[in-house]
Amino acid sequence: MKLLIIGGVAGGASAAARARRVDESAEIILFERGEHISFANCGLPYHIGEAIPNRDSLLIMTPARFKARTGIEVRVRHEAVAIDPDAKTITVLDHAKGIRYAESFDRLILSPGASPVVPDIPGIGDPAVAMLWTLDDMDRIKARVDAGIRRAVVVGGGFIGLELAECLRDRDVEVTIVEMSPQLLPPLDPEMASPLAVEMEKHGVRLLLGAAVAALRRTGVPDDSGTTELTVELADGRSFTTELVVLAIGVRPNSELAKSAGLAVGAHGGILVDEKLQTSRPGIYAVGDAIQVSDSLGRPAQIPLAGPANRQGRIAADNALGGAGTYRTTYGTSVVKLFGLTAAATGASEKALMAAGTPHEKIYLNPFSHATYYPGAEMMHLKLLFSREGGILGAQITGRGGVDKRIDVLATAMQAGLTVYDLQALELAYAPPYGSAKDPVNFAGFVAANVLSGKSDLAHADALPPDALLLDVREPAEFAAGAIPGATLMPLGTVRERFAELPRDREIVAYCAVGIRGYLAERILKAHGFKVRNLSGGITTWKLFGTGLRKNR
Repeated sequence: MKLLIIGGVAGGASAAARARRVDESAEIILFERGEHISFANCGLPYHIGEAIPNRDSLLIMTPARFKARTGIEVRVRHEAVAIDPDAKTITVLDHAKGIRYAESFDRLILSPGASPVVPDIPGIGDPAVAMLWTLDDMDRIKARVDAGIRRAVVVGGGFIGLELAECLRDRDVEVTIVEMSPQLLPPLDPEMASPLAVEMEKHGVRLLLGAAVAALRRTGVPDDSGTTELTVELADGRSFTTELVVLAIGVRPNSELAKSAGLAVGAHGGILVDEKLQTSRPGIYAVGDAIQVSDSLGRPAQIPLAGPANRQGRIAADNALGGAGTYRTTYGTSVVKLFGLTAAATGASEKALMAAGTPHEKIYLNPFSHATYYPGAEMMHLKLLFSREGGILGAQITGRGGVDKRIDVLATAMQAGLTVYDLQALELAYAPPYGSAKDPVNFAGFVAANVLSGKSDLAHADALPPDALLLDVREPAEFAAGAIPGATLMPLGTVRERFAELPRDREIVAYCAVGIRGYLAERILKAHGFKVRNLSGGITTWKLFGTGLRKNR
């Protein structure tokens, strides 16, 4: 068996290593057009910021060490430029020697990855404009920072852009983020992303949201180092100067090689594969950022994440050597650190559900990372999306502690096909430094089950009924510090004594700080014939929507 693998890093390198473990006798050759077959591209911003001081720490496996361990022939700076599926050969360009040659195969795995999107705007080719995708990109950016630049612009407010912005601030560089969307981290729903903007601005990052770069132009007189400033011109007419621009506006699949070989590709350019990760031609498999996957709603998607790419490489290797593994849905489970804040998500967002026309329910919680009586407990914001049958559709969490733990539990529950009812029953580790007896995941199950069973009717901050009476059941001091405009104060402990003050011909929306006292008020009032709903997540979630508070003095 002769197996060729085109492309390294997450998908290709994991496929090669797995293939050797499966078949010691197979002839395996890995082709990589760059210098490195396996490096930690997710760690690139952190070397620029010097959180990872040693560059070599990012080199997960060198070609020489990989060959020594596996016996796999590794050919770096060898680029596959053509595939002949009928003849079962590939044409390879040896960049070092400048020659082309043919290599035959019995099975072929494609892992060509993706490339950064580069907009077609004036000045985009300027030497002060960079991307962050490879080690060379990282070296160029770090060299500029080490040389003492003081201002940088990051175009794009996604994962890479936000991480880089944080790392540049750690190096005392003034950072402006230009993001076309009206929010940071567009995969999140807007209210769940709003704490990210607060955190970034708190740490001195200037945010230009809903803005687009129209042109980049050289300005000024060269300084002592011979460089000049760049003027960043926005589509709305604003402009400002900077010393470095880094593009982080997304990636596109490198599917040209597959397409030219007659392999089927999807509408967004991803290589089409079946559940075995086999392409439209038998014996040719594809993995990683270049392939089209199905998202949690069953829709075609491009989801460039290292975790799925690694798993795909493993499955494709098994199947290329006679196995019968299958790749499941990509849920897009992700997490990002921004200074002291963490944001994470899995499955569909509400935006995606609405775009797909998928009926759904939602709840908001604001639990603490661990028992509040143990020092260091931090509030998190949790949004759970679920079907009317109880299926978990997606979740998003932002907070300062315990976020990654909860999103991983919810992602596991989704893949296992658990429902919100099952979340109630999960037995999760508890000790005061780590959690609560009722973990936030359990609590999400309790609240969702109450909604589905009719024990609780929710109102949401983005759709408050216009004619409802807003009933604030917090304490007077809390109310004085700020309330929803138009709200009436009635502390929870006084509700049973004040039924006469409440209308029976008008809907009531009860709310508190995070939703618990509002729920208790809802149960009390419903038992006495009132029409009432509880504001999901209370005033804490209401604030996430960016609505102004009324001060009561």
